[in-house]
Amino acid sequence: MSIHKTVGLGLLGNEISKEITGTREVSTERTAVATGAGIALGASASGALVVAGVAASPVVVPLAIASGAVSFVASLFD
Repeated sequence: MSIHKTVGLGLLGNEISKEITGTREVSTERTAVATGAGIALGASASGALVVAGVAASPVVVPLAIASGAVSFVASLFD
């Protein structure tokens, strides 16, 4: 997975947070939702099996963290 795809997943996580919370305002709640959505998108995009929060592939963790970090930052400046 390349960096531009990771950034794309992170930005998508931010957009998902706007839909879930129903607001574009910067808030702690929306940032938390954006981060969680970015992590979930990063984990699912890797194609790895994630059961009960435990990743079955070493690729999942860095990708999920990177996507979540992009979502976190994007939600603060949007």
